[in-house]
Amino acid sequence: MTGGYEPRSRAAQHHRELRNKKLEETRREHRRLMSRKFTFLAFIIALIIFAVGYIVTLGPLDLSILQVYETLLARFFPSVFSMDDVLEQVVWNIRFPRILGGIFAGFGFGICGCVMQAVLKNPLASPFTLGISSGAHFGVAIAAVFGVALVGGPFLLIANAFAFAMLCSLFIVSLAALKGATSETLILAGIAVNYLFSSLSQLMAYFATDEQLRLMTTWGMGDLSAFSWSKFGLFFVIFAVCTPLLWSKAQDLNLMTIGDDSAKSLGVEANRVRMLTMIVASILVATIVCFTGTIGFVGLVAPHMARMLIGADHRLLIPASGILGAFLLICSDAVAMNIIGPTVIPTGIMTALLGVPFFLYLVLKGKRKEFWQ
Repeated sequence: MTGGYEPRSRAAQHHRELRNKKLEETRREHRRLMSRKFTFLAFIIALIIFAVGYIVTLGPLDLSILQVYETLLARFFPSVFSMDDVLEQVVWNIRFPRILGGIFAGFGFGICGCVMQAVLKNPLASPFTLGISSGAHFGVAIAAVFGVALVGGPFLLIANAFAFAMLCSLFIVSLAALKGATSETLILAGIAVNYLFSSLSQLMAYFATDEQLRLMTTWGMGDLSAFSWSKFGLFFVIFAVCTPLLWSKAQDLNLMTIGDDSAKSLGVEANRVRMLTMIVASILVATIVCFTGTIGFVGLVAPHMARMLIGADHRLLIPASGILGAFLLICSDAVAMNIIGPTVIPTGIMTALLGVPFFLYLVLKGKRKEFWQ
């Protein structure tokens, strides 16, 4: 019996060794894969930093990239770097706020598009699926045609756009809460509200004068020119609150992709997570839209690009979508400002012109494997 036991014992030990070896190889491969993904994200961030310096140099004033970086660093380290008064005015007060606003707006559109595609289980979902942009545009139309606004001065259009965008979002969320916060309910409610506010905006345009119509049309095309240092306070606060909240639900979103029932069996309240993430994303999108107007395709394309390059893990996919969205938006804005200078093409038009061909490529190419595999 002893002779029969020892071979079985050696076989079991050999089996355990093989299993441990495979587990170690799997862990090693996972670490290698994660290292490549983090390296890629670091590369895109470095590319954004370089793009900021290069984009600032584009314009009638002759600047070098080193001068741009020196001017920016001089604001934080005045004892180390010197700054010319003219460069301070052009770089810090005029050009850099627009680019920084584009980075924040693109990042917000990217992460909100990623979250909405996850909770709605719809690859065509974007920050405008719920008609938030239509509500904001109607708020601008009310202010332009009737002069009815929550506040006056430079925040007249911005406050109205934010208020009606949030009104639209709250209406959809309330309707979904009464009917049941399923992905189908949110999508259908968003489509209905989108058509409603689009029709109301067209009605306002019918009664508008030429000047009022020009204001409504310009805002509806999307632009980053509204960003200035005096308007960044609320922007920073909203981002500081909403972004960590969305990222904290990344693991729940991973579980929800396999189905609501499966997620519930693992302890995730799918409807509650869906409502919370949609409310937070709506606040973030409404904040961005009230400054930028209608800028489409960034929130749609950036998550798809990130998913192709990073994979479907939302712990990495959410920040990757935001980083790629920021890069796409500032590059599109740079092209819009300089392609037929001195005429500046609205940013929303340029993102659509650049985004549509890529989106059609995604549709025709079909589902692809993860880039790193």
